[in-house]
Amino acid sequence: MTDRSATDLVSAATHGDESAWAELVRRYTPLVYSVIRSHDLGGADAADVNQTVWLRLVEHLNQVREPEALAAWLAVTTRRECYRMSRLGRRTQPVDPSDGAFEAYHGTWADVAAPDEDLLRAERRQALRESFAQLPPRCQELLSLLTADPPLTYREVAGRLGLPVGSIGPTQARCLRRLRDSPALASYLEPGGTTGRKWGERDGAVAAGR
Repeated sequence: MTDRSATDLVSAATHGDESAWAELVRRYTPLVYSVIRSHDLGGADAADVNQTVWLRLVEHLNQVREPEALAAWLAVTTRRECYRMSRLGRRTQPVDPSDGAFEAYHGTWADVAAPDEDLLRAERRQALRESFAQLPPRCQELLSLLTADPPLTYREVAGRLGLPVGSIGPTQARCLRRLRDSPALASYLEPGGTTGRKWGERDGAVAAGR
């Protein structure tokens, strides 16, 4: 499994192969957390960002046109969520004017700093927490362990929950889908994606240019 390309993994995960999803999470979680740490987020904020990023991937996995750009897309998406979370916490805009990825991903500075967007982000964060609270206890426990900082290995998570190591990734995928389908969260997950378009070449190029 670990030798499979991103293209193979995305294709398999899109067609319901939960072991492929598990490998995607295992492979790219360190990247997601490295971006989160670079923004000095920790605790509940880091967990919220991590959970949101993987929810986004579950939501848009079937829209992936260039799977080899997945790492770049995850980096850009994580960075975007970190900026939003930072604004909520400090009510300031912690941006780097030289950050081309940020500008390209969001459009204009005025749009990024819009109070309505901050309000929407706060509402979505609350909806995420309400939806999480409605999950079965087993899902809550599993997702909490998988969003710990520093990240736990699947073996460590399996040991704490008394589950086979091979079941962790597939179970996470099912729990994330239940979270995504929660009525409280559904209205905050845009059908067209976070930017209203499919991602692929442009997102990969933007991130690679940083």
